[in-house]
Amino acid sequence: MRLTLPTLLTGCLLASLPAHADTSHLPAFKATYTTAFDMGISLSGEAVRELKQTEGGQWRFNSEASAMMAGISETTLFNYHPTEPIQPVSYRYHRKVLGKSRKANIDFDWASQSVTTVVKDTPWKMQVPAGTQDKLSYQLQLRLDLLAGKDSMTYSVADGGKLKEYQFKVTGEEEVVTPYGRYNAVRVMRDRGEDADRETLLWLAPDLDYLIIRLEQTESDGKTYALLLKNLETP
Repeated sequence: MRLTLPTLLTGCLLASLPAHADTSHLPAFKATYTTAFDMGISLSGEAVRELKQTEGGQWRFNSEASAMMAGISETTLFNYHPTEPIQPVSYRYHRKVLGKSRKANIDFDWASQSVTTVVKDTPWKMQVPAGTQDKLSYQLQLRLDLLAGKDSMTYSVADGGKLKEYQFKVTGEEEVVTPYGRYNAVRVMRDRGEDADRETLLWLAPDLDYLIIRLEQTESDGKTYALLLKNLETP
């Protein structure tokens, strides 16, 4: 899969938080971003990413991005306990670009430590280790790990019917100007190795509990995707 919303995403520390930083809860939020797609033609639009707890005590993180002729939707449902990694339950993906549609569903069975992926109505199952994330949940785990003072992170991610290793590292600190305001941010890069032809960069603001305020992704075919924080609502 490509051009997920970062399915993609991240940032780093401008300054390490103190050792007693509170990572015991996930703050609910609704963030709106400006978006820019370059998929052979340039498109601009808006993205909304929302995290909230369900009545049953689970958490739902949803990401919706749309432009005139393109749209990407991702949703993860997961369990969270402060002393354990985020535990995804299900992941849904839908991308529509220039009339072409792609969908993928992933369901986790932690009793058997397996996931079932369905693409084009074809299911297949694979075993996964404890702590495996999906392409949205790892972004929240990244925030928690940054809050805990980490500057390099590795996640096993169920991605397109394969188990992949996502590696991230803090590469610097920058001031980022957004429509919502000016923030000091840590810059996080997904490390794909020296010969990688794809790049993902994220900027996260410590003052906003390491919320992603900027994202830039470049694919191997040169197509790009970008986000910039426009508005933020918190309970």
